[in-house]
Amino acid sequence: MAKGHMLPLLHFATALSAQHGRLRVTLVTTPGNVAFARSRLPASVGLVALPFPSFPPLPEGVESTDALPCPSLHLTFMQATGLLRGPFAEFLASLPSPPLALVSDFFLGFTRRVAADAGVRRIVFNGMSCFASAICKALAASPPTSFEPGTMIQVPGMPEHVAVRAEEVPDGVTKRADPDNPFTRFFMDEIGDSDVRSWGVLSNSLDALDAAYVSALESFYETGARAWLVGPLFMAAGDMPDGEKKEQDPEGCLSWLDERAAHPGSVVYISFGTQAHITDVQLDELVHGLVQSGHPFLWAVRSDTWSPPVDVGPNNRIVRGWVPQRSILAHKAVGGFVSHCGWNSVMESLAAGKPMLAWPMIAEQHLNARHVANILGAGVRIALKVGADVVGSAEVEEKVRELMDAESKAAKRMRERAVWAQQAAKSAVSHGGTSAMALLKLVEELQETYDDGVVGKCANSV
Repeated sequence: MAKGHMLPLLHFATALSAQHGRLRVTLVTTPGNVAFARSRLPASVGLVALPFPSFPPLPEGVESTDALPCPSLHLTFMQATGLLRGPFAEFLASLPSPPLALVSDFFLGFTRRVAADAGVRRIVFNGMSCFASAICKALAASPPTSFEPGTMIQVPGMPEHVAVRAEEVPDGVTKRADPDNPFTRFFMDEIGDSDVRSWGVLSNSLDALDAAYVSALESFYETGARAWLVGPLFMAAGDMPDGEKKEQDPEGCLSWLDERAAHPGSVVYISFGTQAHITDVQLDELVHGLVQSGHPFLWAVRSDTWSPPVDVGPNNRIVRGWVPQRSILAHKAVGGFVSHCGWNSVMESLAAGKPMLAWPMIAEQHLNARHVANILGAGVRIALKVGADVVGSAEVEEKVRELMDAESKAAKRMRERAVWAQQAAKSAVSHGGTSAMALLKLVEELQETYDDGVVGKCANSV
């Protein structure tokens, strides 16, 4: 129950309902997430709210990670979601017959066990690319001698070109062998083998970006399990930038960009998502670097308390509320994206044909940065020094200029690769495209293998 995990599944539910009219699609969530979900789903998708468990010290009413008052409660929040097992089992038992399939988030491991007890196949969604997922599983299964920062690790089972720096590997992998780590214990106790025992894997990606890593990912699952690449899911759902409503732009970002449309590709857009905490010191360095770069910028800042220590001038804008990110990235005035490299943001940037300055923060974002900059060639990476807490303004200035320089060979190459990815994304979700066909075949295979003798005659619900 994090916005970055929920949104792709809302898009998936929308795509299922729109493209497979005979399917009855139901989203299961909790009361605190109903308004967010309902506003992003068509009326054809049903909504069921299970009561969110009371679990002190988690405050009442906190039902998604972006509402957590402090990062230290993240584990407590995950533990609380595990208590939904009973209500979810009761919900499945109340149905007239078991549904065609259950699609649920990787972190909600209890759902696979409940589904198995009810005779329902579970498809797992983890919000990551096949590239990052396969690397994490490979290094968890066959860890190197050490994860000493600075060392390059050849990833077993992956194509030869895939090598990563030790510091790019998520903590969840490097610390998995530590039984005293509370996240390790949660993973073992609550998630365990529920992921790899799932019937299939749903991936918000496309063949052009991830096909080379699918077999490596599938090798960690039970025989016959497949990865279904059906992304970009917001495009599969028909949620295109042109369709975003004006009321979804309370800060007036698009009208501000319209004023700069005479200079295509001149504005750099900056956003670091909703999960990572950025210190005021880092925000200070970042704004100095942006101003010094000389490129107009639009920056979505999450902090409500930080104030820029420098006058950003009339050609730059800092906003703090909701922004229509896909429409911003699609705007012709925007030339590049400074991003934390969450996979949703990567997909949105590439779908808009915009290169990225990759500034990863947490989780698998460092692997995404490698994927975008080093393998796809659609971006450049900020220099993150091992042990350094802050990236200085000079590094920010240099890399923003490298990203936005209209004349440099490197920047032209990045833009070409981003436009290639954009065309690949459009092709994937078009009629007969790889992602469109994967979605079609996923439903067909589920229906063809539905056991009428066990589950009854309703084979049209998810």
